[in-house]
Amino acid sequence: MARVTIPIGPQHPALKEPANFSITVSGERIVMTAMRLGYNHRGIEKACEERSYIQCLYLLERICGICSHTHSTAYIQAVEEIAGLAVPPRALYIRSLVGELERIHSHLLWLGVAGHEIGFDTLLMYTWRDREVVMDILAELGGNRVNYGINTPGGVRRDLTPEQIDRILKAMDVLEERTRYYIEVATEEPTLAARLSGVGYLSHEDALRLSAVGPTLRASAVDRDIRRDDPYAAYGELSFKVITDDHCDVYGRTLVRVGELMESYTMIRQLLNNIPDGPITVKAPRKIPAGEACSRYEAPRGECFHYVRANGSDKPERVKVRASTFANIQAVAKMMENNYLADVPIIVAAIDPCFSCTDRCLELLGEDRQLIGWSELRQRGIEWNRRNRGIDFSNPSRRLHALRGER
Repeated sequence: MARVTIPIGPQHPALKEPANFSITVSGERIVMTAMRLGYNHRGIEKACEERSYIQCLYLLERICGICSHTHSTAYIQAVEEIAGLAVPPRALYIRSLVGELERIHSHLLWLGVAGHEIGFDTLLMYTWRDREVVMDILAELGGNRVNYGINTPGGVRRDLTPEQIDRILKAMDVLEERTRYYIEVATEEPTLAARLSGVGYLSHEDALRLSAVGPTLRASAVDRDIRRDDPYAAYGELSFKVITDDHCDVYGRTLVRVGELMESYTMIRQLLNNIPDGPITVKAPRKIPAGEACSRYEAPRGECFHYVRANGSDKPERVKVRASTFANIQAVAKMMENNYLADVPIIVAAIDPCFSCTDRCLELLGEDRQLIGWSELRQRGIEWNRRNRGIDFSNPSRRLHALRGER
């Protein structure tokens, strides 16, 4: 049977963000998938070099609306490590609380999107109704439904009141009851199981080989979670289960997410019932000492990684972000193999992609398309700084003074 290559994207009614999938099919079966990113590069990492640490915090929070607290916390943890700041325990509890509320928000949103992709719009209506409960709580805690701005160097901006704690606990009871219904639908509704089972298969071995993260990894029977394996904030003091599944398909990824919702409700109750008294922040210096640090965070989509390098000034010298989708996107081509063309939307949606988090920069030189390697890109940056700022990179001392704006 003849093979046909079908382009999907970068501009396509089914895609909420720009990405390009070139899908080769034989009849209705997918033979091969090629992906291309780079349509939505916003230059946030470079923009951080021209802003203070506190300005970078709010800029990085806007990498993604669903994972805004993820990027904010991952970044500020690295800055605090370089500065040697001891964040108060109460602030760490509040950070963990907002993180789990954000996870609930993200997973409920994903359940609705997944339902929509397979024509189950009733599930979309139910889960997005429940998502409003969480977003109202986040708006009350931080002042905004999407970018909550709860973090600050050395702690958090806002404290919890007893009334807020009581309202959140009551909301968790409501959401837990509704989530039990979603679990019942996922495990007992034959139509849903039949539509998702066997779709987007990713074996245990391939999940490890392709470096998948988050629910995508755990649905392939890999027991890995940064909250437990490399605890941050208050997670080292919480008791919770890492949800895994061995279906290795979209159905398994659904079961992992609804299971994680139940664990998040349990963790939030632990956080609110055991939150310590005390301050919510410590004084942080405007200028951060020279140094570098890496920070890992278990985002709703999987491990998020931030690298920060300081040079002693009030601006970071380098900020590097590796979002969860950048890790998971490598596995999508494998998931597509031997599936039907009609399965493409739910396979892509199953990793909960965020291309604005993921995209990297491509440069077109003349008529040929070329990828710029790190060494060449670094050399261009050196030449730009030497030409426009007069920075001598051959002398570390003069370079540091130049970056500080000194002679």
